[in-house]
Amino acid sequence: MSARSPFSLEGRTALATGASRGIGAAIARALDQAGARVALVARSRDQLDRVASSLTHEPFVVLADLADDDAPASVASRVIDALGRVDVLVNNAGIGVRAPSVDLDGPTIDRIHQLNVRNLLLLTTALLPGMVEHGRGSVINVSSVSGRVGTPRRAAYAASKGAVDALTRSLAMEYGPAGVRVNSVAPGAIVTAMWERNRSVDGVIEQIEAQTALRRWGVPEDVADVVVFLASDAARYVTAQTIEVDGGMASTLDLYGGSV
Repeated sequence: MSARSPFSLEGRTALATGASRGIGAAIARALDQAGARVALVARSRDQLDRVASSLTHEPFVVLADLADDDAPASVASRVIDALGRVDVLVNNAGIGVRAPSVDLDGPTIDRIHQLNVRNLLLLTTALLPGMVEHGRGSVINVSSVSGRVGTPRRAAYAASKGAVDALTRSLAMEYGPAGVRVNSVAPGAIVTAMWERNRSVDGVIEQIEAQTALRRWGVPEDVADVVVFLASDAARYVTAQTIEVDGGMASTLDLYGGSV
């Protein structure tokens, strides 16, 4: 009998938020392919059902708007009732606004931080006790290259992602002794609906490629595979990290004097 792969998630349960499309859908599929039973959370029933239909390990669909005040506690309760526990939490749900900073107003800033920071943290802390009781767990937060380098017209979004990276490190220190690892992934320019409008502008595709060491845009699966690594025993000694999944953009962007 061959040894089990350290990348296997067989026998584990996972919860992925924002799982109805784009990066979140790719993450849900990758977790399932690695052997996990996945709970998928998002606002669109049709899109969630479509993703769930492509999974093989009894997926569990949770229809919820994680921007709502009481959503973190409600989602955590429903998933625990259905799956018994959560071994892997992927906080992918988020909102981004690209606008001149002088046009930002309080409600817009509050809306970004409500979902990207406040409720991400509340969902995590609702599930951490179960991980501690089980003696292990992996939390993966989806951050952004905007939290790593200066990106114009994204001040509120960048601030929220910088906060995600900071809380990642704090939680890793707090819960590491209990066997829980907490990391972030910071995607760069990924071909998703969020970039659809900007990619239609003449020259944007080529500009981003020029600002990326690998000279290509990322695809959702590029991020999803790193998430599976962080969820698995292959990353058993990795915690408190923000891993840039950006084709080298954050490390080389200044060389080109450009912006994303």
